[in-house]
Amino acid sequence: MPIGRHIAKLSGYAPALPTPFDLDGGVDIAAFENLCGLQIARGATALVVGGTTGEAPTLSPAEHVMLIQIAVGVARSQVPVIAGAGSNSTSHAIELTREAEAAGADGILSVVPYYNKPTQTGMYEHFRAIAQATALPIILYDVPSRTVCGLADETVARLAELPRIIGLKDATGDIARPARLRALLGQDFRLLTGDDATALAFIAQGGNGCISVTSNIAPGLCRNMFLACRQGQIATAQRWAAPIAQLTTPLFRETSPAPLKYALSLLGLMSPKVRLPLVEPTDQTRAEVAAAVVQLNEQYADLMIGSFGTAANRRRAARAN
Repeated sequence: MPIGRHIAKLSGYAPALPTPFDLDGGVDIAAFENLCGLQIARGATALVVGGTTGEAPTLSPAEHVMLIQIAVGVARSQVPVIAGAGSNSTSHAIELTREAEAAGADGILSVVPYYNKPTQTGMYEHFRAIAQATALPIILYDVPSRTVCGLADETVARLAELPRIIGLKDATGDIARPARLRALLGQDFRLLTGDDATALAFIAQGGNGCISVTSNIAPGLCRNMFLACRQGQIATAQRWAAPIAQLTTPLFRETSPAPLKYALSLLGLMSPKVRLPLVEPTDQTRAEVAAAVVQLNEQYADLMIGSFGTAANRRRAARAN
């Protein structure tokens, strides 16, 4: 099988899935299965599991593997499952990658090492060691706001020469970067933004899509914006971008995924619980999130992940406002 056959042409919107927790703090398996199924039904091009939005730093090894297995079981090869498998320890990142491979993942998302601030040479050697340890395709993840240091364009180009490294999730917010990288990498390398706020500009500049927080709530809106942009209908894409931005702003008012999980709780899809050191959103953020979700459900109910169709969900939204 060619390397990365399932994700080598990945494009569009892929949700960075949150990990639902039950009232006792354990993984809510039923809620996670339901969320995976809903995202596939709404047109997700991949499921991204156990990443930053999935609160990966607080997951046990057993939970990490279980989430991948659940997503793989729900996806049934309809869409690829991409597993977060990053660490600032190269040996630990290799261990997570091998566990993801054994659990059935189609690819991995591997973040720039955080906290210990490696040089560009150190980053190259880190990812090269991971690539040598797996048969899975690898998407690099550059998010300097969380890792302190970032991948230089030249380092991405060097890494792209390795056969298993097939893409980049870019969360720098640098909308000029896709054009620069395309000149270095050609058309086959996958360029995916991880910054919902600048996704339209990134895609318009040659990006392939978005690994998204916002699409957890509004997958249809995100898909419509992407398709309009791909078809060269920029004015239409901008019109779709307006309601997406209305939702994205409160979803990042506090550290993700706390506002996201609260939004999903309003729709009855999961508890708003997060694990320490994260905490649930403030009352002000809850009100902003609820207002955005309510308004978009009124205007675009068929493009959202869920609705306020039940009395319980309507009561949740009313209390939030």
